[in-house]
Amino acid sequence: MNGAEAIIKCLEAEGITKIFGYPGVAIAPFYDALYHSGSVSHILVRQEQAAGHAASGYSRISRKPAVCVTSSGPGATNLITALATAYADSIPVIAICGQVDSSLLGRDVFQEADMRGATDSFVKYSYLVKNAEDIPRIIKSAFYIASTGRKGPVLIDIPCDVQMTELKKPFVYPDEVSIRGYKPNTKGNNLQINKIINAVRSSKKPLICAGGGVILGEAQKCIREFCEKNGIPLVSTMMGIGVMPKNHPLYFGMLGNNGKPYANRAVSAADLLIIVGARIADRAVPKPENLESQVSIIHIDIDSAEIGKNLGPTIPIVGDAKKIFEWLLKEDFQIDTTEWICTLKEIKRNTVDRRKFSDRIVNPNLLVKRLSEKMDDDAVYVADVGQNQLWSADNYVMKHGRFLTTGGMGTMGYSIPAAIGAKLCCPDTQVVAVCGDGSFQMSMYELGTIAANKIPLKILVIRNHYLGLVREHQQKVYDSRYCSVQLSDYPDYEKIAEAYDMKFFGCDSNDTLDSVLDDFLSCPTGCLMVCEVDSSNNTK
Repeated sequence: MNGAEAIIKCLEAEGITKIFGYPGVAIAPFYDALYHSGSVSHILVRQEQAAGHAASGYSRISRKPAVCVTSSGPGATNLITALATAYADSIPVIAICGQVDSSLLGRDVFQEADMRGATDSFVKYSYLVKNAEDIPRIIKSAFYIASTGRKGPVLIDIPCDVQMTELKKPFVYPDEVSIRGYKPNTKGNNLQINKIINAVRSSKKPLICAGGGVILGEAQKCIREFCEKNGIPLVSTMMGIGVMPKNHPLYFGMLGNNGKPYANRAVSAADLLIIVGARIADRAVPKPENLESQVSIIHIDIDSAEIGKNLGPTIPIVGDAKKIFEWLLKEDFQIDTTEWICTLKEIKRNTVDRRKFSDRIVNPNLLVKRLSEKMDDDAVYVADVGQNQLWSADNYVMKHGRFLTTGGMGTMGYSIPAAIGAKLCCPDTQVVAVCGDGSFQMSMYELGTIAANKIPLKILVIRNHYLGLVREHQQKVYDSRYCSVQLSDYPDYEKIAEAYDMKFFGCDSNDTLDSVLDDFLSCPTGCLMVCEVDSSNNTK
């Protein structure tokens, strides 16, 4: 067995059945070994960045590490944006990159790139494999690191000659991992948990802020039960959308610059804010120093580096959100939040949305609301970045499905490849990718992946002929001096759909929106829908 064959054996031992990638000479031995695998199938993407995003989408639905593969040089560097995106969103991805021969490293030969150095700030850990005998240990460790503690991507850079080197010892895949210095704390400190219990008992206006870490840690059910048992309301960050259904009486929306005004008012009115699995960056709380002086803060996160980074907590606690709330569920807090809930409902009722949206063509808020209402209860909605993301987050009707987007890095072109990964993970689940005409053109080459693999994925483009969010910023900050934001009338979407054997749906009126959405969602094959919205519509 050579090194490449050993990699395949390791992936098989980890239960990997699908990988996303793009071959090249430096990773050719791996692909030759893959050719002989009976259990690992390969999805050929059209650009390496898409391999990383597709692996991210697959991972988020499977809740396990997913694998992407590229060659060396530009093949590997094309992957960096996807790794940075996965890192910012804490998604466990294993990136396997081919590298030039070991004897040529550091000599600037053809398609050599120092991937460990280039990705140092965008991966949880990285390996350069120098000995084929180390492959089982390294891959086992990579999967362990990616999926424990705060999850994230791990890079494995493998020179071509190491892939071809014969193993001297019989192949053995390790059963366990022991990494000196890497011992993630998941239980939570008993003393700190008791402080949380006392703080909640003495509060009159407690509020939970749930972030993406709640979903990554599968703590949604525990936190919902905790809120329902004790009458504690909840707001979410954008990445925390889905912790509670939108129509839940204790859910008061997404906070932040682009969130619901009543959610922000709930945060400022609370006397105890319990932040779970969220870093609380600038889009969620623009001026954290103001909040620190107004409210007691409990910050629960599995990553100690996130606690206190943006917001100084009164009670910090490092640990797994699910385990901590399973503990808290055993306590009887005996608090009465009836008046607090009534206050929040009154705030919500009296909050006036002063935004004006043109109904001349399709109202984007109505579009997202109708789309998500009509989607299957367990459907996956994948939002891209830009105005479409903010309209989606603001109006998406959460039932029992998943809302996927990229919040930490804000990477345009994410939705289509991520939706491909999500759909291939759960073929029987309805998956819809929603993007703007700018973000669509950043990954429309992946329509080739959809067509070649006959993936019945639905793509909806909210088209306003602009890079909408930048246009909105230029309007408000630069006195409408629009520079390099107009996309004009290209491409011809109907011809694009025809070129990839996809059914096309178009809508330019609220009057026909429902019927077109019905046809779009009932289409059994891959399809593309374009909704025309007014270019003057803003998100806030």
